Amino acid sequence: MTLAVPERDALAGPLLYRVEEAMKRLRMSRTVIYDLIRTGRLRSVKEGRTRLIPASALTEYVALLEREAGGPQ
Repeated sequence: MTLAVPERDALAGPLLYRVEEAMKRLRMSRTVIYDLIRTGRLRSVKEGRTRLIPASALTEYVALLEREAGGPQ
């Protein structure tokens, strides 16, 4: 019997980040984060009145920046 190994350990870190936490992780200002969300370059979700950014969205955004820069440096 083979067990599926989860792609990401749920205990490794948060799955959703508040905007303030995403600001720290990406080292960007609140204005830049909201501009990225508004333009669709950074995915986000809403839970009630709270804007949350999935951890996968942060990873995808960094990958997008690397692709635009011509790959990993």
